[in-house]
Amino acid sequence: MATNSEEYGPRDIVGYGRFPPDPKWPGGAKIAISLVVNYEEGSELTPVNGDDTTEVLASELGPGVTPHIGQRDVNMESLYEYGSRSGVWRILRLFEKHRIPCTVYAVGQALKMNPEVGEALREGGHEFASHGWRWIDRSAWTVEEEEENVRKTIRAIAKASGGPPKGWYYGMVGTKASPRSRALVARVFREENIPLEYWCDDYSDDLPHWVPMPGGKADEGLLLVPYSLDCNDYKNVTCQAFITPDHFAQYLIAAFDELYQEGLDGSPKMMSIGLHCRIVGRPARLAGLRKFIEYAKAKEGVWFARRDEIARHFKDRFPYQPSSGSK
Repeated sequence: MATNSEEYGPRDIVGYGRFPPDPKWPGGAKIAISLVVNYEEGSELTPVNGDDTTEVLASELGPGVTPHIGQRDVNMESLYEYGSRSGVWRILRLFEKHRIPCTVYAVGQALKMNPEVGEALREGGHEFASHGWRWIDRSAWTVEEEEENVRKTIRAIAKASGGPPKGWYYGMVGTKASPRSRALVARVFREENIPLEYWCDDYSDDLPHWVPMPGGKADEGLLLVPYSLDCNDYKNVTCQAFITPDHFAQYLIAAFDELYQEGLDGSPKMMSIGLHCRIVGRPARLAGLRKFIEYAKAKEGVWFARRDEIARHFKDRFPYQPSSGSK
């Protein structure tokens, strides 16, 4: 049987067009909300991990941080450690109180360094999706190195969660490795006899959509479950878009209201919210997230769902059709 190309593929500017499909979310929900916790702390750049430079991204120091060459930046390390020591537990307590699930974009090395987090996520019924082996720019990795790191990530998540990840999100959006990585990860999953259920390095829509499975059989597709960089606490450590808890809550509520209205009008969508333990795990920022969750839960027809649940539902409604291209 013919196989799909491993090339990244052409752009799809058109998408679903004027009339997107109705996903018919469970229970007639008007919106599906995907809360995503990025668990990265401990896997960032530091000489402790064998790197010759230090982390400069995604901390309270904001943009423009100067790396330390050949020596540790213990203050940066400490800012990251807040997420694994304190922030993650504050976030999970909030989710437990409101009985809502999340998907964790889990970095393999970070999980391995703090097994208690994996235990709590498993006990809470949350989903483990892969966020790669380390939270660094992988552009310098060889193909062989990246393949081995994919395997290490699968093993780390399987040990923490009881099974391999169903979905993958690399992030690190500025990396030059992105065009090759989707096919590379898909190939390793095939070699390990593990189904790759969905891919999240995509920001192009408010609904999942299909692409041919890279290197897979001609009748095999890979579901893209889009992520979001606007409804994302990461903005707090880049352009300081959300100065107060209310700013964050108001932005999330505005996005929710628009998508919820589209659902009422007969065109339901999904809403992804990106969270980081060292960022939204700070008390004031969590207050904004709490306000949003309380607002959304007060509405009828809201489905808080794990990403594997969204993927499974969408696949059942809209199985892959090779002629559909990236629809």
